[in-house]
Amino acid sequence: MKENIRILSCLLLMSIGAFAQKEQIKEALSLYDKGKSQEALAILNKTEYLILNASDEDKSDYYFLKGNVLKDLAVKNIDAANNFTLASQAYQDVFLYENESGKFKFTIKANAALKEMKSSLVNGAMSDFNAGKFKESAEKSYKVYLFDKKDTLNLYNAASSSINAKDYDSAIKYYELLKKINFSGKGVLYYATNKKTKEEDVFVSPKARESAIQQGLYEKPRTESVPSKKIEVNNNLAYAYLEKKDYPKAEVIYNYVLELNPNYIDAYINMAYLKLQLKKDLADEISSLGTTPAEMQKYDKLSARKDDVTRSAIPYLKKALSIEPKNTDATKTLLGVYRSLDMTNEYNALKSSM
Repeated sequence: MKENIRILSCLLLMSIGAFAQKEQIKEALSLYDKGKSQEALAILNKTEYLILNASDEDKSDYYFLKGNVLKDLAVKNIDAANNFTLASQAYQDVFLYENESGKFKFTIKANAALKEMKSSLVNGAMSDFNAGKFKESAEKSYKVYLFDKKDTLNLYNAASSSINAKDYDSAIKYYELLKKINFSGKGVLYYATNKKTKEEDVFVSPKARESAIQQGLYEKPRTESVPSKKIEVNNNLAYAYLEKKDYPKAEVIYNYVLELNPNYIDAYINMAYLKLQLKKDLADEISSLGTTPAEMQKYDKLSARKDDVTRSAIPYLKKALSIEPKNTDATKTLLGVYRSLDMTNEYNALKSSM
């Protein structure tokens, strides 16, 4: 008898919980319909624990609404990158529970919402970049990459934006990931002009473009080859390591860049800069020494090493000038190196050639 009462009590509590959960979802839906998404989200977050014991159909209702609420907040640019991610997770739950129940009530709409979110996030990242909000642009581009890892261009955009934001930790993370997945960015773009808007659109394939032209919607097809971005990826990665004072890693990657393109002038100039940064660090260490016999001995060793490091920048600068004789930065830097090493003849010869 007591066992029956206990079972009945549990069933009653579950029934009350399910009723309360449905009422709160209705309340959240009403607030969402009125444009009060933040208030709706607060209710949904408080209700989520009740969903655990709900039917798959009720779970689908709950997570579809939650996805819509989070998506609305993101579109309104309220913690956009994070809310887009949470919305994506909610829609994925819709797919999960509808697949288990066999009742596909919101699957198509959730899938369309995910595509719309990706487009919105890409546009938001582009707007942030154009407005000089590079950190925000990088964050959004990376979130898009997490949505769709096949679209690796968004990871590249996140890395580029991070470099512009001087967020070198993030830049290293993204560029290293690009290297890991062997990103090159090389490809072909299929353009055609929209007859109505007069703007060029990109198509996924020549067949898709031809179909649109045959339907009379597009004209003026144009194909453009996109060169490999492998050198740029590695050069920027090396620069990020350089800015983080991780000179060994920077040097290894710059050498790899020069293997890819022996005439890549930026790599030669940056390698010279790397050597001169090492010289500066040695000079700072030398200036901190005292006058004890041990320190004076260390002074002599560090001074000799400093001159060797400075001298090692010369071949890179000379190579840069052989590629681009009128490069002002390389010329001024090489003059400074000659002067610091008392290489008077070399200094005068370069000066007279200017």
